[in-house]
Amino acid sequence: MGKAIDERAVDALGAERLDWRFKAIPAAADGATVEEYLRTRPTLDDFGTPLLTLDARALDHNVRLMASWTEEAGVHLAPHGKTTMAPALWRRQLDAGAWGITLANLPQLRVGRAFGVRNVLLANALLDPAGLAWLSRELDGDPGFTFLSWVDAVRSVELMDQALRAAGASRPVDVCVELGGPGGRTGVRDDDEAAAVAEAVRRAPTLRLAGVAGYEGALAHDASDEGRAAVETYLRRMAALHERLAYEVDEPVVSAGGSAFFDQVVDVLAGLDARVVLRSGAYVVHDDGFYRSISPFARGTGHGERLRSAMHAWARVVSRPEPALALLDAGRRDLSFDEGLPEPQLVRGAGTAPVADARVTALNDQHAFLRDADVRVGDVVRLGLSHPCTVLDKWTLIPVVDDADADTPAVVDLIRTWF
Repeated sequence: MGKAIDERAVDALGAERLDWRFKAIPAAADGATVEEYLRTRPTLDDFGTPLLTLDARALDHNVRLMASWTEEAGVHLAPHGKTTMAPALWRRQLDAGAWGITLANLPQLRVGRAFGVRNVLLANALLDPAGLAWLSRELDGDPGFTFLSWVDAVRSVELMDQALRAAGASRPVDVCVELGGPGGRTGVRDDDEAAAVAEAVRRAPTLRLAGVAGYEGALAHDASDEGRAAVETYLRRMAALHERLAYEVDEPVVSAGGSAFFDQVVDVLAGLDARVVLRSGAYVVHDDGFYRSISPFARGTGHGERLRSAMHAWARVVSRPEPALALLDAGRRDLSFDEGLPEPQLVRGAGTAPVADARVTALNDQHAFLRDADVRVGDVVRLGLSHPCTVLDKWTLIPVVDDADADTPAVVDLIRTWF
């Protein structure tokens, strides 16, 4: 069996030259490679603001916790790579035992293949003729490449089959029937229609029926009794659909599980005669917002252990135009805001919170409005963030610090992303 990812391609990232293309990187690093610059032992003091960092200890803890939990639960993990789009982090997840990497669209899939990811689950329908032609060449050229995508309509099956025939594909593409739910995203809403889609796949010579998949997180946005009941109803429908279908592979896949309800996925699906694959992706970075409140580990799963937020923003006070208002030099171009505004945590070097009731009340493109904080112009404030999926996409190279709580955090790595 080959490697789960091309380790040489990941290692080669250390030879990339640093310059103005990477907004996190100080001018003093220009011209050096990543490896050369890290050998100078930079610290956070060497970097400007705004800045996003990852915490090495939290990353290691989160990868270990999720790997051990899924192993104990008897399920497989294909972390959703869209969260980080960072092959170096994918490698850590794969080295810890992840079965593969989940991706969301064709551009992400091409990144995954550029780094030799061996097992890929595309949590979407791939209907683009040019993309399917490229995929057929990838499959034909690499017998060890395992790929699954989704379909949720007979029309989708027909379009895929037509494009793959035109491309002269010789290996069939494995597909999962995607089951949806009322008010959710994509996915067949009716169980009988899902069976009809499965039958259409079986009739298509370029496709192979390989499983059932879906996303329960679209049906509940909190862990209330009502939300969890909706998730369980959906998962039981998925289990029933799996039992109904006649697959064309020896080991079918049943895949669900974002980062909010993977405990329920295990409770309902783990006993099925299938490879049950979770796709949780946010866990590796976690957050100080949405996932902090909704993660199963926050609800007691995992023998009392919790995930730790591995991401922090650092922003400088550039103005105090009113007694209760400070403006920071980080805004929507740098920080997430779709699942809650940033959380002021401490003043750089002071080690204490700005004040208990300090809060960010708004973001402009380049500024954050910080109110009721004990800060001066020039102070650097550490911010906790919510929803890693919409933070990391704003940064192409992210410093990793040894300890974000230290007085002088050391920068121990630089993580490259491709969004």
